[in-house]
Amino acid sequence: MVIRTDQAPDERQLAIITQQLGRAPRGIEAVAATDTQGTPLVLRMSPIVDGKPFPTLYWLCSDLLKSEISRIEAVGVIKSLEQRLQEEPDFLAAYQQSHRDYVDARWRFMSEAQREEVARLGYTDVLTERGVGGISNWQQVRCLHTQYAHHLCGNNVIGQWMDEHSDVQRCLG
Repeated sequence: MVIRTDQAPDERQLAIITQQLGRAPRGIEAVAATDTQGTPLVLRMSPIVDGKPFPTLYWLCSDLLKSEISRIEAVGVIKSLEQRLQEEPDFLAAYQQSHRDYVDARWRFMSEAQREEVARLGYTDVLTERGVGGISNWQQVRCLHTQYAHHLCGNNVIGQWMDEHSDVQRCLG
């Protein structure tokens, strides 16, 4: 079961995140989703980290989910999903709506000061035109990890497909 939290990580969660990432985390604004024990699954990231746009709003940090999704990617699912996007206009429209929802959420989470910094650094177009995981071509699928992270925090048709066809949510307990 996934619990959407969108709260700053506590000390326990920061320790878990550091262990999950293998390094001290940078750019975390909130834990966006946890399991029932409060273990972070998805992080919500700052739009600018170290003076550059961070490519993704939602970062999947769960070791179990990362491993399962890597297994799914390894069998060539991305190519079959991209083929489906080309062949099914309704699936493509839903996928492109997922990207629009992602861009809207990223902008909505930004403070006015962050929007001003984004504009000052010249990254407004990047952060308003690039979708899930920073992808610019909304007819391609770059990374199932970022798609699933968005699915756990919003509306993402690829993440829904992964739950329906690969039962990814079983990793959540």
